[in-house]
Amino acid sequence: MYRVAICDDEANQREHIRSVLIALSVKANIDFEIELFSSGEQLVAHYEHRETPFHLLILDIEMGGMNGIQAARRIRALNDLDVQIIFLTGYPDYMMESFDVLTFQYLIKPVPPSVLEEKILKLCQYVQALDKKFMIIKSGYEDMVIKYDDLISIEAAKSLTIKSKLRFTTLHGVYDGKGIIADYAAALKDHNFLQIHRSILIHLLHVRKFASGVVLMVNGLELPIGRSKVKEVKDRYTKFMIKKVDNDEFN
Repeated sequence: MYRVAICDDEANQREHIRSVLIALSVKANIDFEIELFSSGEQLVAHYEHRETPFHLLILDIEMGGMNGIQAARRIRALNDLDVQIIFLTGYPDYMMESFDVLTFQYLIKPVPPSVLEEKILKLCQYVQALDKKFMIIKSGYEDMVIKYDDLISIEAAKSLTIKSKLRFTTLHGVYDGKGIIADYAAALKDHNFLQIHRSILIHLLHVRKFASGVVLMVNGLELPIGRSKVKEVKDRYTKFMIKKVDNDEFN
């Protein structure tokens, strides 16, 4: 599922774009979760309040108050560099300015539905091509697309009704899914994930510190380390930090 924000101060334009997405969803068998925003301020507030981020922003540029470029700049300043942006505007004048916020597409109104569909399809293909950066989990009745670097931990969760229930903790929220910890550990071993307990997998990028058989993650989550894994965890984390420092110096 791809989360899409449509931001336009004209209600008929918001509904028009939403109808294009719904039609594309049926034709291309792509699931979109769509949210509508009537102002740049409203969209920025969504990010400032740490609400669930979007994969795609479709922004009008000319809006009362904060315009689309200003809203995109504020969102990028919050270190959200992964969200893709499509600008819709009646004027070409903002094109150069739009490059500053890493724009995916800059489209001049009126945009034929077929053109908008084509651009959104290309964007979805682009995201799929980044399969080394994203994973898809089944949460409830929908699929969630999660960026590897946003994932803090995966834990086996006890449940009387769901077999092999897992809890996925990310920088933006907690999601329930299904699966086997060992399977995720094998699939993610080359992406800086480490199994610290038979029921817990963590992302080394988000470790704050180790203390007395537990690991403290950046969000304050405290997780136990299996007794047999203490040495392995500390060794792997030390190697990870050395490699990270070397890479930072190189860049």
